[in-house]
Amino acid sequence: MKQGGGHAIFTAECSHSFHFHCIASNVKHGNQICPVCRAKWKEIPMQSPSLDPPLGRVAVNPVGWPQNDALMTVVRRLPPPRRDLSRRHVVPLFQAPEPGIFNDDESLDHLPVVAESTNASDNSSLRTIEIKTYPEVLEAPRSSSYDNFTILVHLKAAATVANQSSSRNHASLPQLYQNSRAPVDLVTVLDISGSMAGTKLALLKRAMGFVIQNLGSNDRLSVIAFSSTARRLFPLRRMSDVGRQQALHAVNSLVANGGTNIAEGLKKGAKVMEDRREKNPVASIILFSDGQDTYTVTGAGANKSQPNYQLLVPLSMHGSDNTGFQIPVHAFGFGADHDASSMHSISEISGGTFSFIETEAVLQDAFAQCIGGLLSVVVQELQVGVECMNPSLCLGLLKAGSYPSRVAADGKTGVIEVGDLYADEERDFLVSVKVPAESSECETSLLKVKCVYRDPLTKEMTTLESDDVRIRRPEVAGQEVVSIEVDRQRNRFQAAEAMAEARMTAELGDLPGAVLILENCRRVLSETVSAKSHDRLCIVLDAELKEMQERMASRHVYEASGRAYILSGLSSHSWQRATARGDSTDGSSLVQAYQTPSMVEMLTRSQAMLLGSPSTQRLVQPVWSLGSQPKPR
Repeated sequence: MKQGGGHAIFTAECSHSFHFHCIASNVKHGNQICPVCRAKWKEIPMQSPSLDPPLGRVAVNPVGWPQNDALMTVVRRLPPPRRDLSRRHVVPLFQAPEPGIFNDDESLDHLPVVAESTNASDNSSLRTIEIKTYPEVLEAPRSSSYDNFTILVHLKAAATVANQSSSRNHASLPQLYQNSRAPVDLVTVLDISGSMAGTKLALLKRAMGFVIQNLGSNDRLSVIAFSSTARRLFPLRRMSDVGRQQALHAVNSLVANGGTNIAEGLKKGAKVMEDRREKNPVASIILFSDGQDTYTVTGAGANKSQPNYQLLVPLSMHGSDNTGFQIPVHAFGFGADHDASSMHSISEISGGTFSFIETEAVLQDAFAQCIGGLLSVVVQELQVGVECMNPSLCLGLLKAGSYPSRVAADGKTGVIEVGDLYADEERDFLVSVKVPAESSECETSLLKVKCVYRDPLTKEMTTLESDDVRIRRPEVAGQEVVSIEVDRQRNRFQAAEAMAEARMTAELGDLPGAVLILENCRRVLSETVSAKSHDRLCIVLDAELKEMQERMASRHVYEASGRAYILSGLSSHSWQRATARGDSTDGSSLVQAYQTPSMVEMLTRSQAMLLGSPSTQRLVQPVWSLGSQPKPR
């Protein structure tokens, strides 16, 4: 109202502002095009008493959305900001100056929680990780040597108590989760720039409401909002009944305006984590943005062609090869205008995932999938070691995706830094070994796998070792049968490498060359053992590569969705963790490949909340019932 000189101001989703009475008159005659930039609006200003806009705000109607749509009901039910009726304007909920140090986090005055399923007399219940190994063949001729003999290391984390006990009443799940999982410190860093005005901001508030309602009383949440600058909107507070109500008020007070300063938002988020006096076992940051940083990276001058995205990430968030990743940033790029390259880089640097949310209505499902994982961490600081068991053997490559890995100078040992695992999550790594010919031995011991990790509840460090991986060495071997488990994971790594190469080629402007790279990969995969066995992973890899080819059909399509779709796929494969990708609901999509039962359960809650909303599209369809376990990939 101030800048309008007494006239209400309407800011459109394209960020251009108009006097409300002028633009409302223009729209009344059916014109939904911005007079300045000619962008087609999804939200239009209208004069309608039915929406009951707050004091000082104007009504906005999302085009094509019925006013009684259930999708928006939750947003309208959020408690309104406090008003000073005597002064007739909205009073910001948290207008006190920020402290210099964010050490005002709420105390963790709760006793350590022990999972109900733990039974000291049952050794299997204490084993949080299952280790399996698969050599590429079970026997090899004694006279043959191999420069690149491949062994698959397969790990699977244990289920949560809630998923192990399917006979329990569903109504008791929230309390059961609280009594059997590691509590979380979560900081959400939210973009509220001018382009978020209207439906986008309303849907973000609704998604945040879902997150708040599904955090437990021992979990803590802080909210950072950023546009041209950043502000801590809500300190790190426990999500008790009172904490939830305060957090909902804070989120409901968000107003879209200004530019996009991602670096400042992440800086504030990192500061909340660094300055907290106490720490929950699990910590994570969720970053949400629909635009491009217009302050830090764009202003790189001569470096614009190759922006340094590391400038966006505070040093405390950078992963370390020695200590693993401490606080991952799970980045969510919203719509066609976000900077997928920067969001993907932020997540990679910090050890988090990048999700591409192509359409507005799937935002809540994307958040639900993410917190479903974060609220089920069963393993922390996981380090996977491999050691050659024969002095004549030597390690080659460790294929571990984005996980830091290293091989000792003597080639006898190697380490992969994995970090956290969610309940039921699986990890597959390929280890290559140089195997010499044998003169007389009938068997060769290749290697042993050792896992060292911390239990997030008890804080105890645990060490697990596998049996020795051995192969038979007959004088004359029969026809070698390649392990389908090894072949399947080779295909996955090969597909991910093709995706990365195609993306780099596309960035150089050669879209036909990028499409050809993906086509060649599809052809190679079709000739493999697992493809000929109609392996499900091979089928969905092919479907995903085909989808990426289609999203490289033209420069316009690639810029609008292709780049983001490929980067979210790469993020998923490199971390072997579920991400949101576009708005795909195709049952063959790899969106589902890394989902855990905890993620599916949270998605089911989200989708149940949205039932009855005709305009809501689904991000994913759960592929397992709540009581079932995921099928092996």
